[in-house]
Amino acid sequence: MAEPTVVVTGATGRLGGRVARRLAEREVPQRLLVRSPERAPQLPGATPVRGSYDDHDAVVSGLSGAETVFMVSASESADRLAQHKVFVDAAVEAGVRHLVYVSFFGAAPDATFTLARDHFHTEEHIRATGLAYTFLRDNIYADFVPDLAGADGVIRGPAGQGRAAFVAQDDIADASAAILARPADHAGATYDLTGPASLSLDEAAAVLSEVRGRTVTYHPETVEEAYASRASYGAPQWQLDAWVSTYTAIAAGELDGVSDAIARLTGHPATSVADVVRGMPPR
Repeated sequence: MAEPTVVVTGATGRLGGRVARRLAEREVPQRLLVRSPERAPQLPGATPVRGSYDDHDAVVSGLSGAETVFMVSASESADRLAQHKVFVDAAVEAGVRHLVYVSFFGAAPDATFTLARDHFHTEEHIRATGLAYTFLRDNIYADFVPDLAGADGVIRGPAGQGRAAFVAQDDIADASAAILARPADHAGATYDLTGPASLSLDEAAAVLSEVRGRTVTYHPETVEEAYASRASYGAPQWQLDAWVSTYTAIAAGELDGVSDAIARLTGHPATSVADVVRGMPPR
């Protein structure tokens, strides 16, 4: 089999694992850059290699000889942007030609969602390298909608009556695999990846109620209430800010808006939240 020229990061995670499986189904040889190779999925044509984003030397070694890299954003942390910069610079040193980066919908330096600012600055760092790039600006994962509700069946957050165009991880993976199979066709492109409709959290609660057969409701908190209700988790301030600003970004209208990119890239319509939830095991 030919030496892999595609590297997938995050293959032990939900999105990277989905992308790796789709490339294997397409018989695309790939390398899986992961922190723990023993946890990497066992896939035909896939070779796991060890490397974490902040380990420059391991990344250079792991990416050497690769032309295209699928870069899932690092785990949320206070220094995630710094990790991204180390990884991108190492990719340049390794001779990578094209980065396909999983960004976030509405990435901007002044985005309400704090982590969307990190995504913007990562995009800018990639642009500055001169590498070919493709940015996938995902909306909030539809797969996470059931997790918005607490054990009492209430979604709480300061989202007002704003809307989000929740997108299925399977759809993102389908789009990503299509891009990685023909990366040159997508060089310089930025795709907003969304579901087929923008939903308010009232509507998301109604979907969960219908599909799961239990009553789920939405309680719009104030910002102050949101911080207070999450204080017991003992999370650092940056994480509290990220959690709360997910909802305030919805309230600000920054996650509203439907794109046709999923359909254009995959050849099938985007999946609704209801269909995503129906396909998930009950919990």
